[in-house]
Amino acid sequence: MTYEFDEKDLKEIEKIKAKYPEVLPATLPVLWLAQNKFGHVEPEVQRLVAHTLDLPEAHVHGVATFYTQYYKEKKGKYVLDVCTCLSCQLCGGYDILNYLEDKLGIKAGETTDDGMFSVEEVECLGACGYAPMLQVTNGKYVNNLTEEKVDKLIETLKEGNEPEYEQIRMPLRKVN
Repeated sequence: MTYEFDEKDLKEIEKIKAKYPEVLPATLPVLWLAQNKFGHVEPEVQRLVAHTLDLPEAHVHGVATFYTQYYKEKKGKYVLDVCTCLSCQLCGGYDILNYLEDKLGIKAGETTDDGMFSVEEVECLGACGYAPMLQVTNGKYVNNLTEEKVDKLIETLKEGNEPEYEQIRMPLRKVN
């Protein structure tokens, strides 16, 4: 497959570049733009970004491979990043990961045959107080996971809907 930016993309890239005194910092947002357009930043997409920004391919590759949020291969329509760091682990993160793997019939790092779901085991997503949790395709967090909540999430996504925003209220403490 040949990857190309269209005129609209190129105009957006010019706006991104204009925000910075030099082109290097534009690498991250242009990689996001590319990932949103193509669904991943495989090496061919990284080359396109490097060429478009007139940067060394090694620089763009280094940025893309450093951050786990950039998908270096094709993924499912929905990527379910399950946190298994300490807080999530202690609250059942691995149980949720295993449940998802069984439910979808794939292992972490794989994609369902229909291309709908990819499951990833990830490091801390910064929501330790709401463990166990996962993130849907670099977007919404789903917190305080249970098997029932996972079932509802999968059905919601299969219907083509995004999970609802979940407001977490913290209890107020009296200060003496």
